[in-house]
Amino acid sequence: QLQASGGGLAQAGGSLRLSCTASGRIFSSAVMAWFRQAPGKEREFVALTRWSRDSTLYADSVKGRFTISRDTAENTVYLQLNSLRPEDTAVYYCARGIQWARQPNEYFSWGQGTLVTVSS
Repeated sequence: QLQASGGGLAQAGGSLRLSCTASGRIFSSAVMAWFRQAPGKEREFVALTRWSRDSTLYADSVKGRFTISRDTAENTVYLQLNSLRPEDTAVYYCARGIQWARQPNEYFSWGQGTLVTVSS
C-alpha cells in the first residue's frame, strides 16, 4: 500500500515536496514512479526511479524542475517540485511497478493521490 502526501497550494515559481510511503517491503527490483492527472485530462507520467539504485527518468515537461528521490530506510519516495507553473496543477499519484515504463498500466500499486494547485 502506498500513501502519498505533501500536496497543497503554491504560487507560480514556488516549490512543494511530495512524499509517498510504502507499507511493507519494497523489493530491490521495484520501480517507483509519479504520475499526475489534471481535470479532464489523462493520467500522465512525471518521473520514475529504481528502488535499488540512482536511476531516474523524467517527462520532458518537468525535466530540470522536478526531482525524484528515495529513502530506502524510510520506505519513501519523494518528488521535489520547483519552479512550479499553473500547468503543473493536478492530482499527483505515486505508483509501484517492476518495469522501466512511462505507461500507467505497467504499474500495479497506486497511492491515493495528492492535489497540487499552482496559482499564477
